[in-house]
Amino acid sequence: MSAEQVFSLCSTIAMTGWAGLVLAPHWTVTRDWVAPVVAPLLIAGFYIWLMTSTTPPAGGGFGSLKEVTVLFSDPNLLLAGWIHYLAFDLFVGAWEVRDAQRHGIHHLLVIPCLFATLMAGPAGLALYWLVRVVVTLIKRRQNQTEGTAA
Repeated sequence: MSAEQVFSLCSTIAMTGWAGLVLAPHWTVTRDWVAPVVAPLLIAGFYIWLMTSTTPPAGGGFGSLKEVTVLFSDPNLLLAGWIHYLAFDLFVGAWEVRDAQRHGIHHLLVIPCLFATLMAGPAGLALYWLVRVVVTLIKRRQNQTEGTAA
């Protein structure tokens, strides 16, 4: 299988998980299995294959930005880095959906967070935390107001 084919297949697997999180967030199969487990593990299989079947270029490593640049000069290792993002960002998106449901956060507020997590991983997670804090504070204030009104 060529690197281009692995890229396309892993991207399709990830997008299937993302579509499920956006369109069927309450479906247990999507929320609890496809997005957080099945899709990331399928992608992980390709990651492991790429990492174990590719000899890193001389001078490549993780000790400095220069070493990472050399490492990612190999297309297979660059692809491994990319699908690493696909798997982990999807896992985080699935966590966001489950966490939002546990905290009673409306799914329409979560969708922009999911998009941000897909496109810019850590920024999407930060956005989700911001939404969660704001919604939690609003709910707490409402509960306090209802408690004093009673």
